[in-house]
Amino acid sequence: MEGARVLDLFAGSGALGLEALSRGAAHATFVERDRRAATAISERVEEWRETSATVVCADAASWLKGSPAAAFDIVFLDPPYDAALLAEIAAALVAHARLAPDARVYVERRAREPLPSLPVGWRELRGGRAGEVGYHLFSV
Repeated sequence: MEGARVLDLFAGSGALGLEALSRGAAHATFVERDRRAATAISERVEEWRETSATVVCADAASWLKGSPAAAFDIVFLDPPYDAALLAEIAAALVAHARLAPDARVYVERRAREPLPSLPVGWRELRGGRAGEVGYHLFSV
């Protein structure tokens, strides 16, 4: 985590990106389309006096296509389970050059559902299950 540039897509509460910052990440970008959730993340960032965070209230797919290109070392990818966005967003991360060399992508999804087809070159380093949540860490 130390010195990493982190992207927390579908940030929700921002817990994953905030944890990364607390563990030494150099910068975290939070993308959350729900305005109330994005505001809550912004408030937490201000409360922590964290200057190395950016909170964006936007749709993740649109943001990936339209924002200035930046490469991230670590990406937290936890789309809404029923939205079936994982394959699309994973492909967009690659297509829009959002992954640094040797980046890591942490994925959460409903445990009982198989992973969709992910970009060529993504190699699962570990995976597991916590209740109904399946989690996977990929090297790209």
